[in-house]
Amino acid sequence: MKLILRIIILVFFILNINIISVKANSYKLNDIVENSFGISKKFEIELPKGKWVIAEKSSDYYYGLRTKIYSLLRIENNRIVEAIEIAEMHTAGVYEWAVNQAIYEAIFKNKYDGCYERPEYYVLKFYARGSTHNCFWLGHSDIYKELFSPEDPQQKTANAQLKNYIKKNKLQLPEVALFSNHLYFSRLKAGVWFALSYAIDPVILGAPKNKFISEESSEYHRNNIENYPEYKKIMEKWISISAQRHIDFENVVKALKNHKLDLKNLSPMMLSSSNYSSNDIADEIKKLNDLYKAGILSKEEFDLAKNKILN
Repeated sequence: MKLILRIIILVFFILNINIISVKANSYKLNDIVENSFGISKKFEIELPKGKWVIAEKSSDYYYGLRTKIYSLLRIENNRIVEAIEIAEMHTAGVYEWAVNQAIYEAIFKNKYDGCYERPEYYVLKFYARGSTHNCFWLGHSDIYKELFSPEDPQQKTANAQLKNYIKKNKLQLPEVALFSNHLYFSRLKAGVWFALSYAIDPVILGAPKNKFISEESSEYHRNNIENYPEYKKIMEKWISISAQRHIDFENVVKALKNHKLDLKNLSPMMLSSSNYSSNDIADEIKKLNDLYKAGILSKEEFDLAKNKILN
């Protein structure tokens, strides 16, 4: 829920510039949104079902370097069950070499989080060439520690609006959250950096209650998960959902074809009959059916993926 803000703060810090906050007029704090959310004409996402409240927003400007960030929450019974952070940074024509380097360092050289292998990450896929990157990774986190006791000293005062919203409304946080991050940047796409982050309470996927809370001890940690088959099933469902979201994200931001990630092995929703023989189609439908019987896919997800294969 704070990775995007951390990266943007790092970019400004590396560039050694002061942030000037300006009003973001599109939405107000406490606005309720449903179905879709657009941070700009170029970046609009479909929202998971339910009512989402805008709990944080900011818009910053420095000589053409413009950023927008929004945090959205879905709340049930005074408990945060889903969260989305979405951001857009316009960088064209603004000290491009310095901005390129700052973004690279913030994403690939940040010792606290980033687009590189870390023990708490369960899946990491990325494309990086020159100043271009397309990153997708997911895992689990101790969300309370991440927000209120971060290891990164620069984050002690980050997400102030969001933390105040949580405290003011006395909202509960999940002890363990599953997350996914989706980033894309290319000078070939007008130098706009797009970022999207999801976090959920795994209970909404049917997960059992966690006995272990810290990132290292969690049942969802990739070093532990083989000992907890029920949690592994939930993680596999989250992988499928998140991989499809990244595919949708790439399409929304119009990522160039050669920059896109190969996620078809992670997302059953991507299967297409044009890519398979009749035997392959039968095999893939069987795989989908196995995932459905195992509870990894819902009936709706199974039917949608099956129809994509057959059509």
